[in-house]
Amino acid sequence: MKRMASSATPEEYQEAMAKVTLVERNPCPNGTQIVSLYRSGRREAEDIVELAKEIQSAEIQVKNNACAKLLVIAEQVKFLQEQARKILEETQSAQDLHQAACNFKKIPGHIYHLYKRDSGQTYFSMLSPEEWGTGGCGHAYQGSYRLEHDQTWTAVEKLQEVSNNLKWARSLVDASGTKRADLLSIGSVASSEAMEM
Repeated sequence: MKRMASSATPEEYQEAMAKVTLVERNPCPNGTQIVSLYRSGRREAEDIVELAKEIQSAEIQVKNNACAKLLVIAEQVKFLQEQARKILEETQSAQDLHQAACNFKKIPGHIYHLYKRDSGQTYFSMLSPEEWGTGGCGHAYQGSYRLEHDQTWTAVEKLQEVSNNLKWARSLVDASGTKRADLLSIGSVASSEAMEM
């Protein structure tokens, strides 16, 4: 081991010995008796202190690595929790829309318009606010939604975003090699350049 310039104090040596685990001594390696165990097992105080410092430094590094990995996992957990929250909100919203009053069979792929009566009842109509004419229907317009084939609803304001994401996903599936890698580097939000591919 590398020798330190200054001698270790007795306190440093005792503290280091508490941290360091040395290899057990064998008085008779390979059947040959060692003449002096003291001389063969002798360690300089500086060596022990240096070894203790190396152990402490390694422990700190291992803990720092573990903390860094745990922080990554914590971020992933937060992301998953946020995704779960969004799914639950979307599920509740879809259930609320399915429970709105309706006097016709809703067909997936079609857009329906939600209104609210003064009584608080919500209902779907095939007519948009513009199609009611100048007088309107007399009820508060709540929004327009497309019924999807999986029985979820998409607000008309989000139809372009959904369409762009679908185009990106299809281009990713159809792409090969480096083009696919380029598309993946974009992330989950599709850029306008990816939509043109």
